[in-house]
Amino acid sequence: MANEYTPLITTVTVGEVRRRYPHPHQIIRRFCTIALGSSLIALFIYFIISVVFAPPRSSHHSWPGHHKKHLTYEELQTILLDTPSPAKAAEWQQYYTAGPHLAGKNLSQAEWTRDRWEEWGVKSEIVAYDTYINYPVDHRLALLEKSKSDSADEGAWKVSFEATLEEDVLDEDPTTQLEDSIPTFHGYSASGNVTGSFVYVNYGTYFDYEDLLKANVSLEGKIAIARYGGIFRGLKVKRAQELGMIGCVLFTDPGDDGPMTEANGYDTYPNGPARHPSSVQRGSVQFLSVAPGDPTTPGYPSKPGVPRAPVDGAIPSIPSLPISFVEALPILKALNGLGPKAKDFGEYWTRNTGLGYKGVEYNVGPSPDNVVLNLWNEQEYTTTPQWDVIGIINGTIPDEVIVVGNHRDAWIAGGAGDPNSGSAALNEVIRSFGQALEKGWKPLRTIVFASWDGEEYGLVGSTEWVEEYLPWLSLASVTYLNVDVGARGPVFGASAAPLLHKLIYDVTAMVQSPNQTVKGQTVRDVWDGYISTMGSGSDFTAFQDYAGIPSVSFGFEGEAEDSPIYHYHSNYDSYHWMAEFGDPGFVYHKAMAQILGLSIAKLSETPLVALNATDYATALKEYIKKVEVKLASTHPEPSTEGDIFEFRARAVGTKVKGDPDIFGKYLARLYQSVGELKSAAIKLDAKAEKLAEKANEHIPWWKWISKLKLLHDIRATNTKYKKIERAFLYEPGLDSRHWFKHVVFAPGLWTGYAGAVFPGLVESIDSKNFERASEWVDIIDDCIKTATKTIE
Repeated sequence: MANEYTPLITTVTVGEVRRRYPHPHQIIRRFCTIALGSSLIALFIYFIISVVFAPPRSSHHSWPGHHKKHLTYEELQTILLDTPSPAKAAEWQQYYTAGPHLAGKNLSQAEWTRDRWEEWGVKSEIVAYDTYINYPVDHRLALLEKSKSDSADEGAWKVSFEATLEEDVLDEDPTTQLEDSIPTFHGYSASGNVTGSFVYVNYGTYFDYEDLLKANVSLEGKIAIARYGGIFRGLKVKRAQELGMIGCVLFTDPGDDGPMTEANGYDTYPNGPARHPSSVQRGSVQFLSVAPGDPTTPGYPSKPGVPRAPVDGAIPSIPSLPISFVEALPILKALNGLGPKAKDFGEYWTRNTGLGYKGVEYNVGPSPDNVVLNLWNEQEYTTTPQWDVIGIINGTIPDEVIVVGNHRDAWIAGGAGDPNSGSAALNEVIRSFGQALEKGWKPLRTIVFASWDGEEYGLVGSTEWVEEYLPWLSLASVTYLNVDVGARGPVFGASAAPLLHKLIYDVTAMVQSPNQTVKGQTVRDVWDGYISTMGSGSDFTAFQDYAGIPSVSFGFEGEAEDSPIYHYHSNYDSYHWMAEFGDPGFVYHKAMAQILGLSIAKLSETPLVALNATDYATALKEYIKKVEVKLASTHPEPSTEGDIFEFRARAVGTKVKGDPDIFGKYLARLYQSVGELKSAAIKLDAKAEKLAEKANEHIPWWKWISKLKLLHDIRATNTKYKKIERAFLYEPGLDSRHWFKHVVFAPGLWTGYAGAVFPGLVESIDSKNFERASEWVDIIDDCIKTATKTIE
């Protein structure tokens, strides 16, 4: 038995050691083991040599594994500048505008688009979503008058005017002659048959309605007559609905067309540049600033079999119709002499009134009980597929992705400006990259191209796609580039996240302007350089405001004073109008393709992503100043067009919560956090610049550790840039519209199109709830600090 005297070491008898390779296979097995091990070592050495040590072929090919391409970055840029063709852009325009392509009814165009992209070497597929939308069935708008007491048919109603609700057929414009043209209607409008007195409500902004209420103009039970402009059309209908109105009629006042009008002596289209009197603006009346996308699937993709939410609060419950100004005339004239005049409400009611020469006095009404409107709107609501086309060029780095998109659907058979000028430009970009692919090029980062469906109804196709692929996009996406209207005039414009401002300036300076008043001038030379903040109204919304992906939307969609009038969402947005008035020669289509192509190349090819953090911090400081000015100004005097409508589209509260003076001091704390962010951003941008210089240098093979460290530093820096925008997402969302997650950017609650900065904060100030505004300061401060930690 073992005890304390038992030796710790003793001799143990063991069996004979077995041979590892027993006879007769000893030699063969040993040979195989050595051969396999040697092969693995050889493969590892080959990988190190080919991936890390191989010398770069050009200044932009030093990223490991990227040197195998057969094109330099400069050669790629040359292809992207030389390949786009005005003739090809015109060819794509002719195809897209040849027939109706309403959302959910354009599968043949989706397939054609996919097939063209495949021909050019970009692997593509169609992604479908089952979406809830409406299609027009029938409509009527009639002005009714009751016979006077002294007439033979006392008390009988007669039709004094009945609108055709159609646009004129023009011999010069084949698009207007199509038998299957799309009727005038509003997307997501409610079916209904209502009759009542009517009131002219100016632009239908929040303050316009408030002016009427203060003047004791009766609105409940009435039909609103509003002119287009300033704010998103759906919000005009939304406020009318909230105030108990029973219907809404929208028209375009030519006074908003500037000097290029019939009243100023210009001929109307097709004989001249002025608006055709029968032009009608179709469009969606979804409550876009509450949430875009399929209204029955907020926050998740509308795939077959998913649960469907009620649409209350997302789309109107009262009917609405769009009409031309020529058919608005009898209705507006019926109000002459009734109720206050527009001038009684001040300058915001009289600006751009353009129908005085037609006998309109701009009285608001309401019309008397014996003069009423009958508005009948019949819509078929259905759940039907919509089709996004998605094309992919795989890059070397799988989790750094550039997404590029344009929507394909239109309200009419044409859509030459919106959206198919962008479609033509996008096709030319993809065809250009196809030329590069043929030469053996492969991008550093993956590029995803998208032809969205359903944008016109409410950004449906892009929103559903982002909601479906949100986890992957959050991980991988670097930026989103959007082109809606690519070209319809000579003036370039852009809205973008501040991270992308420098990219836009750099790229526009590389593209020759079609307007060569001075030889050699670039787009940047003739552009004023103004970049607006991101709002909504196009497919960048889900990327920027929901997923936190820095986005840009750009195009030649501005008008000079002598530019022809663009017939937005009208049958006259046709190939004929584009070829004769919008972009004769399609030279701006080519320029837009060049700008888009070079932007994609710079984002996908340079070792360091082309983002600038300092610009973001600088912009945040300016946004805080803007809030302070708003807080300090009891009676602000807006000057620009945008400022006027932002000012008029505020839901101002009456009951004050909290102390505005204390809040003003509390707001100032954001400056410190932004200052810390800017310091970190300057360091990050400086480091990125140094890393870019090192990436362009040749590193000898024996300094492989240095090259691996450079690879690690570049990768880490790019990841920081990629996460900056995500830091400003607030998961609970904005107070009254939880779908919107971004604390810096969102569409204005009552503007819809225009971007609001610090929307949760500003809306709290407008409602005079300074307690909630202080809470939003904390939320924003936390996001700024998160962004700072992200990039330190």
